[in-house]
Amino acid sequence: MPVLNEADYLRDAVASILDQDYAGEKEIVLALGPSVDSTDDVAANLATEDARVKLVLNPQGRTPIGLNLAIAASKYPIVVRVDAHSELAPGYTARGIETLFRVDAHDVGGLMDARGKNPLQRAVAAAYHSPWGLGGAAYHSGAPEGPAESAYLGIFRREVFEEVGYYDESLHRAQDWELCLRIRQAGYKVWFDPELETGYYPRDNYKTLAAQSYASGVWRGELSRRYPDGKSIRHDLPPVMVLGTTLGAIAWIIDPWLTAEAPTAVRIALNLLKLAPVGYAALVVYATMTGKRTTLKERLLMLGVFPSIHFPWAVGFVKGRILGAQGTLDRGRVRS
Repeated sequence: MPVLNEADYLRDAVASILDQDYAGEKEIVLALGPSVDSTDDVAANLATEDARVKLVLNPQGRTPIGLNLAIAASKYPIVVRVDAHSELAPGYTARGIETLFRVDAHDVGGLMDARGKNPLQRAVAAAYHSPWGLGGAAYHSGAPEGPAESAYLGIFRREVFEEVGYYDESLHRAQDWELCLRIRQAGYKVWFDPELETGYYPRDNYKTLAAQSYASGVWRGELSRRYPDGKSIRHDLPPVMVLGTTLGAIAWIIDPWLTAEAPTAVRIALNLLKLAPVGYAALVVYATMTGKRTTLKERLLMLGVFPSIHFPWAVGFVKGRILGAQGTLDRGRVRS
């Protein structure tokens, strides 16, 4: 588990791992980044309370480095990646290991069940579950069990790291997708099991949500530069949406200033462009109204959640696709 500024979530996350309904031996290795809250104190107390909790230092604080340090410090033949912002279902470990051998896979992942502890966080969680929020990936909205391109978190056979290598430390984000690519290229199976469920607590304010979305978009753009075959048409939709809504907003502004002598073709083009922001607003309202498990207040908050996901991600993707990631950090996560 890579850990950075997670004082409010770490104890519950670790408890959900140590309390798993699993008969075999287990340990949890925490890779501690340079937190500026009381995360290190919480981790030290957890290690004192339970010998199964091991600590390693991750001075650079980056996720792939922390994961590699934690894997190297672990000792068992099954490696389970976990997150400090999540809570595992009680049968997660047992089910995941059973699936790993049942289908002869080398990496198994399941559903990311986004949850919230306050109205805005629950609104973000509902947007994550929506196919209009994060693109409808299987681990967000669900899909039948079967082979997958990537896996959320991941339950691995240890030997796969020795064969294909560890996480790519040059990738600040999306390193799980790149590792799964190497696993699949080596002829091994990455598997999605919807019975595996992990509770995840997303960002709980618009600013940090937008920062996370921007960083995710930048690194997805970087991956598209490195691995063109991994690019999907769904990655192009948000940039097209941003371009369309921006041009449409400009069209609304300049339309009143057109003179009667303006060419008919110009007027038609402006009227078509004006439909883009209207269409996007209608999509947001539709996605909000069809969201599950939401109150009226949460639905109203969702009206701001979708743009906070879509626009920063799209701008970041274009930046990453053209210029590369250039070490972009998630400023909503790294506090100083």
